[in-house]
Amino acid sequence: MAAGADPLTEQVLEAWGVNQRVNLRLIDAISDEGMRCTLSKRGGRNVVRVFAHLHYVRVHQLKRRAKALAAGARTFETHDEPDRATLKAALEDSSRRVEEWIRLAGKGAAGVRTFKRGLVTTLAYLVSHESHHRGGILLTLKQCGHPVEQAVRYGIWDWDRI
Repeated sequence: MAAGADPLTEQVLEAWGVNQRVNLRLIDAISDEGMRCTLSKRGGRNVVRVFAHLHYVRVHQLKRRAKALAAGARTFETHDEPDRATLKAALEDSSRRVEEWIRLAGKGAAGVRTFKRGLVTTLAYLVSHESHHRGGILLTLKQCGHPVEQAVRYGIWDWDRI
């Protein structure tokens, strides 16, 4: 822990970091064909677009609650399908921006807001949103015949080792 850092904020940052590493591990475990899979019959998001959506929501929340941290963040259009490297770079960038938001919010910095119920609730929202979509991604991949390996499916739940 950094000198003088608030222990609760450090725990929130650690949880956010684990969540981000889960996303990256999952992206690495999905085949190129799997990234294009969708269960939608009406043009809904495929797997890569779901990951792009996670990035979009992060940036959107920053624009609403820590505007300066959103400045210059790249976002994707609704139907963009970024390649794996671009997607991972965008998620890494937005993750770093969210980390800074958490740090500043933990210090009570001016111009930085969390959800009304505080920093832990903010983290809970972000992780819940991304976990929800990861579940949908795993189901889509399974139903489309491109499941990720069992070690990955189970490994994303081993937060003591991620």
